[in-house]
Amino acid sequence: MTAYLLRDVEVGGRLVDVRVESAIVAEVGTGLTDRGAELVEGRGHALIPGLVDHHVHLLALAAELRSVNCGPPEILDAGALRAALAGAELDDHGWVRGTGYVETIAGPLHRWAIDELISSPVRIQHRSGAMWMLNSAAAAAVGLNEATLPGIERDDRGRATGRVWRADSWLRGKLLGTGPPPLEPVSRALTAYGITAVADATPDLDESTVSLLTGIPQDVLLLGTPSGPAPCKIVLADSALPGLDELAGRIRSTHDAGRPVAVHCVTREALFLLLAAFTEVGSSPGDRIEHASVVPDEALPALRRLGVRVVTQPGFLADRGDDYLRDVDPADLPGLYRVASFRTHAIPVALSSDAPYGPLNPWEVITAAATRRTRAGAVVNADEALDPRTALEAYLSPVDDPGGPPRRVAPGASADLALLDGPLDDVLARSGQHSPVRAVFQRGLRVPAGRAVRR
Repeated sequence: MTAYLLRDVEVGGRLVDVRVESAIVAEVGTGLTDRGAELVEGRGHALIPGLVDHHVHLLALAAELRSVNCGPPEILDAGALRAALAGAELDDHGWVRGTGYVETIAGPLHRWAIDELISSPVRIQHRSGAMWMLNSAAAAAVGLNEATLPGIERDDRGRATGRVWRADSWLRGKLLGTGPPPLEPVSRALTAYGITAVADATPDLDESTVSLLTGIPQDVLLLGTPSGPAPCKIVLADSALPGLDELAGRIRSTHDAGRPVAVHCVTREALFLLLAAFTEVGSSPGDRIEHASVVPDEALPALRRLGVRVVTQPGFLADRGDDYLRDVDPADLPGLYRVASFRTHAIPVALSSDAPYGPLNPWEVITAAATRRTRAGAVVNADEALDPRTALEAYLSPVDDPGGPPRRVAPGASADLALLDGPLDDVLARSGQHSPVRAVFQRGLRVPAGRAVRR
């Protein structure tokens, strides 16, 4: 049995010793003896529960690590995009995979425009994650023009433009033989940030993918499984919102199967549609709204009354807040990525990354929740800021209870722990750009911290 004694660590503002045995925190106190346990010198640094990323896309994140970046801040214009694609490595099938594109670089991309940039087959994912853009070689390879997928955009002559929405599963099926990307680099990156559990929000998972996603050291809650007790992912696609009866029926049937729902909801229109559906059907314990990117004042009382929880991503403000200030309808800006208002209205709220579409680094997200600052230094809705400790606690609720009480380092607690490189106040006073994690313990075993990655 592996046991550890973490000596002189800061827990709850006090310097204590912590003994870890049999995957739990066995003892917390002062002057503990090692009794054969491996000694870890804390040096007065903070020991906290492992962080939980309540909304991440593990497969997309793994693929991102093998893709060429096609968006800000590295890529800002068409010339830089052309150079990035020209320098990209081809996969085993001779394709290029790009991610992170946004229209400020070279406008809306269709296949003929991409043909001017690269001749090899290429698929470029929009920064939102909702759309793929293929050039002509790629479109021909997957039979895009002949396909009947509803998300395929066509011009006035009926030709596929190469732009296709919500087609991840379809594209994976067409690219047979590519196989899923390895998850070991993703797991190492999660560990480097002190993340010991995640909720994966990938929809439409099959059995082989479920086995892959649950094979990493972190605890993984899957929202995209066809059955099981976890919340069921429902996507309210902005490009094709369902009718009220259809959405209410989907929520009702999911509840009848004994599952709560996890509803992807980004726009004002989608939110009010969802609130109407919940009002008709009723909410169920564990129901959650993913993103809640725009929440007008008048929606807050309804959210509280329904008892649903929110999983949101203020890291987007640091990542693309300047674009929001330029492009978002001014009427929506006051409700953009709220956090403090949810707490004021007693609406359970958890923070998350939505990586790879948002920054994976939880310390960066915590800083964004506390400062609300964009890359250019603008502040978005300062009244929605949290103090850094409260923002950290929004990463500490159990993976199956987002927005619930934060986990604590206490006897009997699971030994999923992160030892930081300084006292907690000092760590939270930093910018969050770099991980402060010294060591991670997963189910009571010390895990190599690996290397943090940046998008």
